[in-house]
Amino acid sequence: MTHFRGWAAHSKTAPLERLDFDPGPLDAEDVEIAVEYCGVCHSDLAMVDSEWFPTSYPVVPGHEVVGTIVAVGSNAKGRSVGQRVGLGWHSKSCLHCNFCVGGEQNLCGKRQPTIIGRHGGFADKVRAHWSWALPIPEALDPAAAGPLMCGGGTAFLPFVIHDIKPTDKVGVVGIGGLGHLAVKFAKAWGCDVTAFTSSPSKREEALALGAHRTVSSVDVKELKAYAGQLDFLLVTVGASLEWDALIGTLAPKGRLHMVGVVTEAMKVRTSGLLSWQRSISASPTPSPATLGKMMEFCARHGIAPQVEHFPMSKVNDALDHLRSGKARYRVVLDADFV
Repeated sequence: MTHFRGWAAHSKTAPLERLDFDPGPLDAEDVEIAVEYCGVCHSDLAMVDSEWFPTSYPVVPGHEVVGTIVAVGSNAKGRSVGQRVGLGWHSKSCLHCNFCVGGEQNLCGKRQPTIIGRHGGFADKVRAHWSWALPIPEALDPAAAGPLMCGGGTAFLPFVIHDIKPTDKVGVVGIGGLGHLAVKFAKAWGCDVTAFTSSPSKREEALALGAHRTVSSVDVKELKAYAGQLDFLLVTVGASLEWDALIGTLAPKGRLHMVGVVTEAMKVRTSGLLSWQRSISASPTPSPATLGKMMEFCARHGIAPQVEHFPMSKVNDALDHLRSGKARYRVVLDADFV
């Protein structure tokens, strides 16, 4: 019998406790990864706190994994023991639906999230289908690469699917775990970058990350001063905002794109969309191929998340740090099982 060691939540908002569990036999197309580092994402908090929907407990969070393959199934392709890989929000997809065959496995109707219905990376080991365990480029620091597997990919995908041009004027709303990477991506893309934040203390930080200017995301008067200027506005936060004023910053044919999970209904006047042919869209975490391209982009341009490290044995301190809003900007757990 195989035993994995993890940190699990057993009820809503409860502190995580050690949990040993049997993952069962290794599937023929799966790989087993010894976890070295695991990022802490707001999605992990959402699962621990039943924020999005009722969580089935116990749950071992963690879906920004960097580790080394220690076992491969008999039908796993292109992966080998000793290979360092990353694992993100998804661990499996059906591989035969139109989306999977078309290279958009992240839209597969049977895709399997890493921490829903299975235990994730706040553990000494985790398993995934070989196609979702992605080789980490040697140029990336493995100790900081974990957050790229979810937060980085989520911020990167909109640039790809909407064919953002280097000449575009791009805005990023929210300078946090997703937003700080989105600013770095937009700057490296060659775009003119405007950072929107509700925190005055983050204005200088946004400029240091690569933004050309900063704007309040909550001051309607300040937002109106930037009316009609942006080609693309990426919203990375989950808060309800001044949507009409933000849409007003878009140029004709401009797009407001959501990657933050806003749980409340968005109240939007359609006149601001219709009059200037503007649009609203959204996207999830990307396919394996796009995750791979994102890591190559980061390696080429020297982009890395700004991270703070906690030992995994201090996981509850790490979660409290994230809940408090003090994280700058992603938290990474260092596996320290003995």
